[in-house]
Amino acid sequence: MIQIKKVLNSSVVLVDNQGQEMIALGKGIGFGKKNGDVITDTDIDQVFLPITENKSSQFAALVDEIPLHYFEMTKDIVNIAERQLPYTLNPTIYLTLSDHLHFAVERQQKGMSMTNRLYWEIKNYYAAEFEVAEKAMALLAEKYQMVLPDEEASNIAFHLINAQAGEENQDGLKKAKLISTIVNLVRYTIQQDMDTNSIHYSRFITHVRFFVDRFFMDDLTQETDEGLYRQMWALYPNAMDIATKVKAYLDQEFDTKIPENEIVFLGVHINRLMNHSAIGK
Repeated sequence: MIQIKKVLNSSVVLVDNQGQEMIALGKGIGFGKKNGDVITDTDIDQVFLPITENKSSQFAALVDEIPLHYFEMTKDIVNIAERQLPYTLNPTIYLTLSDHLHFAVERQQKGMSMTNRLYWEIKNYYAAEFEVAEKAMALLAEKYQMVLPDEEASNIAFHLINAQAGEENQDGLKKAKLISTIVNLVRYTIQQDMDTNSIHYSRFITHVRFFVDRFFMDDLTQETDEGLYRQMWALYPNAMDIATKVKAYLDQEFDTKIPENEIVFLGVHINRLMNHSAIGK
């Protein structure tokens, strides 16, 4: 049984769903209703945000400020993302992305321009999410006649990155920055032009992404293979030297100790990158 706890407006209500407090969204769902009324699943377009008691007033106040059509936009974007991305999204995206879209339109109407300093990183390191975001931008323009600046694609992608189910405690901005730092450290140390469209560069970026994900989840490979480690140093000393520089940076910056096998795997990808770094190779 879903029972109304508070009517926020005619389209958004705070409900109790078998002991779990949620925000429910639906056209006219709160019209003529009062606290304690029971509503059915057919009245609800989307029960989207489970919340804890101590945050209910904060969420309720925020939701009450966002027009319904922004939630409808977010629902359309989530539908695209769920068809294309290999993970599910945390329900909080219905609130965070709706709030962002609302703010983005307000900024545009006031002539305020805000640059996303991680546009390039997000576009290149999170290509799948960025592709979804570009489709979202096209949908917003076609269905809602809402044309946003091109860089908003990276902002939408950022919200998708940060809403990976099970990753709600992870900071997408923090991960994007670390990916950028590692990639730039490797690129500058190699001191060669690289074909960023090559399969080797793509594999390298993918490896760094997964490494950073595991790094922040404290799930790095702990097994050691001294023989393989020594062999890599003998065969690919330059690549291993660069990988060790990355390790030194992470150990110092995050007060951690990166396992040797992670350095080996990174060295393998750096070696491939070095051997195919010149554009056109």
